[in-house]
Amino acid sequence: MLETFSLLLLAAGAWFLWDSLKAREAANAAIRETCQQHGLMFLDDTVGLSSLRPARDEHGHAALRRVYRFEYSETGDQRKAGSIALLGAQVLAVTVTVPQTATIQSLH
Repeated sequence: MLETFSLLLLAAGAWFLWDSLKAREAANAAIRETCQQHGLMFLDDTVGLSSLRPARDEHGHAALRRVYRFEYSETGDQRKAGSIALLGAQVLAVTVTVPQTATIQSLH
């Protein structure tokens, strides 16, 4: 019984790690695309997890909702903070402030 529980726990941990890496790659790709579209620089080329919680998708299935923070710059001199929200590996919104305009929320 203990071996079965340990094996299930190990499998759940491996799945969570794999799912987290997949979501992080989706976030990085969406941010690169958004920054390129608006002439911004994606600094450090990575994101940091800000929030993780269970949620339901549009079909009512359970998924993990992740919010990542990242930094970007218009000119390379000043760092600005942005965020991206994902449900599973699906991008919900990327939030950045574009020069001389209001905050942009890019929905994918």
